[in-house]
Amino acid sequence: MTPSQRVDGVLVQWGERLFYPSNRIVKSLPPPRLETLVRRKAAVIRARIEATVRRGPQVMVKVTGGGRGMAAIAAHFRYISKYGRLGIEDDRGTVRNGKEAVRDVVDQWRYGGSLIESYGHRREAFNIMLSMPAGTNAALLQRAVREFAQAELSGHRYVMVLHEHQANPHVHLSVRAGAASGKRLNPRKTDLHRWRETFAEKLRGWGIEAEASRQASRGERHSSDPLWRLKATGEGRLRNVAAPKKTARASQDSRLDAMLSWAHLMKALAGSEIAEDRTLAKQIGVFIRSAPFMKERARQRTASAQEVKKPVQQQLGFEPSQTLPEHRR
Repeated sequence: MTPSQRVDGVLVQWGERLFYPSNRIVKSLPPPRLETLVRRKAAVIRARIEATVRRGPQVMVKVTGGGRGMAAIAAHFRYISKYGRLGIEDDRGTVRNGKEAVRDVVDQWRYGGSLIESYGHRREAFNIMLSMPAGTNAALLQRAVREFAQAELSGHRYVMVLHEHQANPHVHLSVRAGAASGKRLNPRKTDLHRWRETFAEKLRGWGIEAEASRQASRGERHSSDPLWRLKATGEGRLRNVAAPKKTARASQDSRLDAMLSWAHLMKALAGSEIAEDRTLAKQIGVFIRSAPFMKERARQRTASAQEVKKPVQQQLGFEPSQTLPEHRR
């Protein structure tokens, strides 16, 4: 195996563990007959590393709720369309405006397929928000969301509305839980991660830089803002801007695992024969040192050292750097 092949093998081995949460087990290196496949995967991992250390724009895909009856679903339609003032687009690509259009969509959902009663106990719709940072082209964002919905929500009724009147352009997408085939939508954590990957891919297809790495991969520790906070921020009503940090043991472990993966990737790239790889290794080093999680751990180690030092000072009755008290000379 050549040095280049070894580097590619490490990139695939630890890059998949870092960027794809479903692959949590470190696999053995593929046999030589898969060299071409490994090279292609390594190229993808390099691109993911470059985008992450460059801190490229991160996509946001979030399930913000969902109606358990047609009354709640209709209320959400009215909210996202601003009572018909904004165009509401359905899964067939038809865009309509006005209160009458909203009522027609409500009737289509209520009677199309199994009947959705006004009130019920089962969730009949999921509300999804797809967003990008301020400055993103809103029209291209909408096209990317349209392609995302066609790829991930095929067979389901859905409506989407573009919001570009707030700081971050975003699209509200509401999807009917029951599909024409009878299969029901039930998104889990792995589904949400795949949705982010698909959304980022569609954005890149329209020339928009977008990345979908996990918080753990970036060494970040903040929780996603709830919908009320996002609304208040957009309307300028939010007073407390601090978001809660993730401190649970599982969160800590996932970030430690990500830092371990970064260390292996950095070591492999630093030993590469390719100059661009060695440059990328240096960028990883800067990225790791500046990661919020690593900075917090450094502060914790400093605080722990200070706590160990205090009892010693209390026993001696003076700071080690000070002159000994007169009675102890």
